[in-house]
Amino acid sequence: MTMMTPSPLEQQQEADEMLVPHQELPTTEGPQPMEVVAQTEPANTAESQPAEDPQTSRFTWTIESFSRLNTKKHYSDAFIVGGYKWRVLIFPKGNNVDHLSMYLDVADSGNLPYGWSRYAQFSLAVVNQIHPKYTIRKDTQHQFNARESDWGFTSFMPLSELYDPSRGYLVNDTVVVEAEVAVRRMVDYWTYDSKKETGYVGLKNQGATCYMNSLLQTLYHIPYFRKAVYHMPTTENDMPSGSIPLALQSLFYKLQYSDNSVATKELTKSFGWDTYDSFMQHDVQELNRVLCEKLEDKMKGTVVEGTIEQLFEGHHINYIECINVDYKSSRKESFYDLQLDVKGCRDVYASFNKYVEVERLEGDNKYHAEQYGLQDAKKGVLFLDFPPVLQLQLKRFEYDYMRDTMVKINDRYEFPLQLDLDRDNGKYLTPDADRSIRNLYTLHSVLVHSGGVHGGHYYAFIRPTLSDQWYKFDDERVTKEDTKKALEEQYGGEEELPQINPGFNNTPFKFTKYSNAYMLVYIRESDKEKIMCNVDEKDIAEHLRVRLKKEQEEKEHKKKEKAEAHLYTIIKIARDDDLKEQIGKNIYFDLVDHEKVRSFRIQKQLPFTAFKEEVAKEYGIPVQFQRFWLWAKRQNHTYRPNRPLTPHEEAQSVGQLREVSNKAHNAELKLFLEVELGPDSCPIRPPEKSKEDILLFFKLYNPEKEELRFIGRLFVKALGKPSEILTKLNEMAGFSPNEEIELYEEIKFEPNVMCEHIDKKLTFRSSQLEDGDIICFQKSPLPEGDIQVRYPDVPSFLEYVHNRQVVHLRSLDKPKDDDFSLELSKLHTYDDVVERVAHQLGLDDPSKIRLTSHNCYSQQPKPQPIRYRGVEHLLDMLVHYNQTSDILYYEVLDIPLPELQCLKTLKVAFQHATKDEVVVHSIRLPKNSTISDVITDLKTKVELSNPDAELRLLEVFYHKIYKIFPPHEKIENINDQYWTLRAEEVCKIPFLIVIDVDPPDLLPFKCFVCVKIYFLMRYCLGWHGLSQLKQIPEEEKNLGPHDRLIHVYHFMKDPNQNQQIQNFGDPFLLVIHEGETAAEVMERIQIKLRVPDEEFTKWKLAFISMLRPEYLQDTDVVSARFQRRDVYGAWEQYLGLEHTDTTSKRSYTANQNRHTFEKPVKIYN
Repeated sequence: MTMMTPSPLEQQQEADEMLVPHQELPTTEGPQPMEVVAQTEPANTAESQPAEDPQTSRFTWTIESFSRLNTKKHYSDAFIVGGYKWRVLIFPKGNNVDHLSMYLDVADSGNLPYGWSRYAQFSLAVVNQIHPKYTIRKDTQHQFNARESDWGFTSFMPLSELYDPSRGYLVNDTVVVEAEVAVRRMVDYWTYDSKKETGYVGLKNQGATCYMNSLLQTLYHIPYFRKAVYHMPTTENDMPSGSIPLALQSLFYKLQYSDNSVATKELTKSFGWDTYDSFMQHDVQELNRVLCEKLEDKMKGTVVEGTIEQLFEGHHINYIECINVDYKSSRKESFYDLQLDVKGCRDVYASFNKYVEVERLEGDNKYHAEQYGLQDAKKGVLFLDFPPVLQLQLKRFEYDYMRDTMVKINDRYEFPLQLDLDRDNGKYLTPDADRSIRNLYTLHSVLVHSGGVHGGHYYAFIRPTLSDQWYKFDDERVTKEDTKKALEEQYGGEEELPQINPGFNNTPFKFTKYSNAYMLVYIRESDKEKIMCNVDEKDIAEHLRVRLKKEQEEKEHKKKEKAEAHLYTIIKIARDDDLKEQIGKNIYFDLVDHEKVRSFRIQKQLPFTAFKEEVAKEYGIPVQFQRFWLWAKRQNHTYRPNRPLTPHEEAQSVGQLREVSNKAHNAELKLFLEVELGPDSCPIRPPEKSKEDILLFFKLYNPEKEELRFIGRLFVKALGKPSEILTKLNEMAGFSPNEEIELYEEIKFEPNVMCEHIDKKLTFRSSQLEDGDIICFQKSPLPEGDIQVRYPDVPSFLEYVHNRQVVHLRSLDKPKDDDFSLELSKLHTYDDVVERVAHQLGLDDPSKIRLTSHNCYSQQPKPQPIRYRGVEHLLDMLVHYNQTSDILYYEVLDIPLPELQCLKTLKVAFQHATKDEVVVHSIRLPKNSTISDVITDLKTKVELSNPDAELRLLEVFYHKIYKIFPPHEKIENINDQYWTLRAEEVCKIPFLIVIDVDPPDLLPFKCFVCVKIYFLMRYCLGWHGLSQLKQIPEEEKNLGPHDRLIHVYHFMKDPNQNQQIQNFGDPFLLVIHEGETAAEVMERIQIKLRVPDEEFTKWKLAFISMLRPEYLQDTDVVSARFQRRDVYGAWEQYLGLEHTDTTSKRSYTANQNRHTFEKPVKIYN
């Protein structure tokens, strides 16, 4: 679309434009005579055309006698684009504003059918007839419909400029208006085919994995990266779900060759993620860092080792250079991406300018330069080299100090199609950087975040071949997009809100655009041929091609079967062999699992007699010896053979037979094949069946082995009695002919088991037995006391099987790994379950077992364990809402659980007074105990520096002290699950540090600890370094009237997050005396923390209020900064010790964009 550059005045008005619809209002004013010149220009056929190949036309409207127009609205003649009629609508005097108002209108909207809609991208322009380059042109897009049949700009341009003849818009009382309209057909997303429309396919969203999908598409479309992944060694025995390289290879292969969107479940399983992780949205940058680090590690020792570094690694130099002395300190660091500030920066270049901005270290912030002491200095960063693929993370999220929360920065932020990092004579580069490398980059992809700080949606705009054509990858859907959509519309900033009734609202209303670029990927022009290399099948391992082609063939086969399913019937044949194979192993109730029997896929038109021929070939049973029975589902939900097929039914086609037999109208026909065997075990013709004949199935139960198995079937006469077949049953069971046996009818098993004893003296009809019924029998139980069995008869055994549950036990310390499994009953009591677990673990006392239930949704243990006898049965332990789990977690306690439940357990970290060690102790006391009791118990477990030393207990969270517990406070309500409890020693004996005392045996110390501290000070500071140290009194126990006990925290400022304070280390308390200066306080802190001079000179003391540091001069009186209170909250005023961040930034900076409440991304495998 042609765009003209507006004059500076028009540019100022650009922000005030009004993008609105104008609703059709009843009017008698018709269009006025005008000169209309239609110029239809051919549509642009470049690759940048959208997927729908829109038809584009330009319409020119010359309006004469413009100043004499007296109508409120003025319409152009109609013109046709894309088969639709359009016209331009203007308000010559403004639509209730002091601007020209101009809209594109659907000319025939009143005659269109109900529900019509059409989509158009268009621009409207007022031509500058003197200086065409100052033509004002504005463009937009809209879905036109009956409710919004026109759309445009209420505040197109000021009337004062339009009517000023010197401006060039009104010449000889004539105004020239242009409209360029591109119409494209609407996309039906239900039938949209990404592969067909774009040549690319998308990725399926598992729930909240759009952030991962956008990153994976970006990495996939870097061909060099894709080729390296293909060349990672994998074997045919690897499983994608357990191998990240293979899962990624499989995913990339499918993206390259599949015709449909690709699932990512195999990849996330290879990460070690469960369903909970897939529904937890994370941050793109964090996943990028973790994934690349994991791949970098997996590539070591392979032919592609170093690929990640070659693609993404650049280096910069952190330097500090003294101004007045010849001293410079520098440190080389590597990066895989760069975090660029958005707030306060207009574009990428402004962010780079800020990145290399020189900071002056002077005044209170002087730099300590080894042999030169404190010096004025310059501090900054310059780049030694940039990587071939430059990943820029835009800092759209940051911490708002005033609101104490994370916020998203939606400010307008521009980024170029080509990025020149050699601009201004290479001002971003170090003097010794290789200037022969041209750091000119072209934009490859734009990752977009749409939403706010609490969540949103990710998608990506990518140029897979770096041509002019952009593609939008939005989960499963891929669409062609133009450059404007991928760049300008992702800058962020504000946009005018369309008005429904523009005539009733004079004030343009702007809204913030919450969709904006979040990550940019640039590729260096000089490396473009190498990076955008060709990747074909020869780059893919043979075993991977074979595996994935086989998967694809199976998928196509299933797809074909599904498409042809209406032409076929599935016939499932159950035989005696299936019953023998399954009963007592896979199933116990009913006769067979039809999912595990032989299936035949038969055309519906095929005669059933022809199908019998196929059965004869399959099983070697002649057609005349086959008899098929239909299965029927009874009212009690059992499934039994009901009746044999009639000759008439067998003469029908397979499809007709299915319709007759199947009331559920599914595609399956289930049959039982009855085959009778003669004395020589060869098939014989089935006996004739009369109405008096009943087909019964028999199962044999062995109480000693707890075994149930199918032993055969018999035809019996309805008026016959069970006593008449006892000899036959004994023969089938292998018993002696006169063995006493008991018979039971298996009636149903859901929701409860019903198995009733059969009276052998009654007839089968009197016992209500019919075709397909099941009789279970066993030897008559022996008198009690002879042999002890758990389930002496059939009903008790079936009851057991019905309630049997295999439970997977996991140690609570290793919640992802099964430790062992137990076969239990859902009706087992709490005591039964813990006894079985204790027995498995070889534990004598079951009461020391504590169990925790499983959360089926998070796939994690529930937060609270099961209380002693807190549930009645095993089933209560396994049910989670409407789901039943088969997982329990266990702990082995050191005391019985009932006793433990009467106690409160606290984990207390003890900080030794003179050792750099922290030991966590478990304190277990009655719930009505106090903090004083905790301290008394702790004293028996720790090594004190002095027998008279006292302890205090602190509540610490995120390196801040939130509470000092008073001795009388009850411990019952203390929560140490999220907060750290820390105990520290308060030395009771004062000590003196005296200078120049020699020999050491004259030291006047009574406390051995103080002697150790003295020698430590001597070692750290030297003899003369102790000259100003004075007596340290028992200050915290004997506070003076003007003394205050305050909090002191360690902190650093993060340069990548607007100098945000980050606390770390162990906080502590310090007494501040009235009139004490900052220098004196720092002197005491150095002694308290035992820090050497060389390190301590780098620390700065700051007064911090509302997270804002105010650095203190040596002569500043510290106490004057604080309100007159004894103890301050961790969130209020405190002293901070600032440390210089000397940690390496290798690979990636810590992710500051990730929301503070998010679970961090982890790849476990």
